Amino acid sequence: MFSRLIAGLGLLAATTAVPTPVHPQEKAAMAAPASRDITVKGTVVDVSCKFGQGLSGAEHRMCAQVCADKGIPLAILGSDGTLYLPTSAAMPGDGQNDRLKDFAEQQVTVTGVVFPAGGANAIQIASIQRKS
Repeated sequence: MFSRLIAGLGLLAATTAVPTPVHPQEKAAMAAPASRDITVKGTVVDVSCKFGQGLSGAEHRMCAQVCADKGIPLAILGSDGTLYLPTSAAMPGDGQNDRLKDFAEQQVTVTGVVFPAGGANAIQIASIQRKS
């Protein structure tokens, strides 16, 4: 009887330890971060120069635009110090430098969907305007 109990417990352990297959779309939905529409007020910055070299401001505007043309990412530095990395809803994502380049080193108001991820914030920009 004891051996039947041990065999039964072994069978129970074996069946509960087997993972249930999860469909890839279900897995993505479970892992997807919460998103929300927001409005951000801040400055469009050249990420490399701003954080790597400490360069910013009106005198850095042309340099930021040249860097954007070379593929250095532009981002929005919110007035509260939060950094928003622009993304696209397209698959694969389209770069957003072309949309942001004219606003380099200027104050803007941006609306869009924000996705927190790994300590960063991504934003799918719906609209961007110079701050008046």
